Amino acid sequence: MHGAPTRRVFGALLFCFVASIRCLSAQMGAPRLVGAGARVLFVGNSYTYVNDVPGLVQALADSMRDSIAVEMVAFPDFALVDHWSEGTAMREVRKGGWRWVVLQQGPSAADVNRDTLRLWTKAFGAEIQKIGGRTALFSAWPQSSRMQDFDRAIESYALAAADVQGVLLPVAAAWRAAWRRDSTLALYAGDGLHASTDGSYLAALVIYGGLLGKPPAGLPNALTTRSGAALRLDAARARLLQDAAAEALANR
Repeated sequence: MHGAPTRRVFGALLFCFVASIRCLSAQMGAPRLVGAGARVLFVGNSYTYVNDVPGLVQALADSMRDSIAVEMVAFPDFALVDHWSEGTAMREVRKGGWRWVVLQQGPSAADVNRDTLRLWTKAFGAEIQKIGGRTALFSAWPQSSRMQDFDRAIESYALAAADVQGVLLPVAAAWRAAWRRDSTLALYAGDGLHASTDGSYLAALVIYGGLLGKPPAGLPNALTTRSGAALRLDAARARLLQDAAAEALANR
C-alpha cells in the first residue's frame, strides 16, 4: 500500500542528492558553458546549484525548442559580495556574450542584508551593462523557520532589480502563490532551507518564463537535464505550480 509513495519520495531525494553533487562538483573546477544559444550566467549559492536550477531552466527551454546556453558560478553560503571578492563570477561576466546574468544570494530580509544585496547588485549590474547584458534577480525564499520574512525578502529583490532596471524573477512570490493553492505542498527539502524538487521546478518555471517571456502553462512535468538528472512530477501538481509561476510573473 505504501510502496508507491515511498518510491516517489526516495526518487525525489535521489534526484536532489545526485543533482546537488554534480553541480557542486562542477563548481570546484572552472565554470563550464553548457549548450548553445542565448547565454545565461547564473551567479549564486546552494539555492541555485541544489537540484541544478540552471539545468532545469535549460531543460524547459529545450522542451519548447528555445536555445539557451547556461553557465553557473555558485558556491556554498555565498552572497554577492563574496562573489565579487572571490573573482570568478566577475571574470566570467567580463568575458561578455551574456544576454542575462542571474544574481542570487540569501533572502536578504534583514536591513543589512538588503543593503548589501542592493549595493552589490549595482556593482555587478554596472559590469553587466558594459558587456551588453541584462541583470536578473532570482528572488530567494527564507528558511522555513523564518516564514515571517517572506514579505521583506520579496521586497528586497524587487528593490534590487529596480535599482539596475533589471529583470525580477519572483521565485519567492511564486512559492507563496503555490501555497495559496495547496498549503500542504512540500516546497522545502528536509533541511527547511533548500528547495525540494517541487520547489526547484517552480523556481525554474519562474526563471524560464521571466527571462524568455514565455507562459509557464503547458510546460512538461518530466524533465531531464543535460547532466543526466531526471525529474518527474505528478501532472496535476505540475499544473498547480505552473499556475503559481504565472501568477507571480503577472504580478511582479
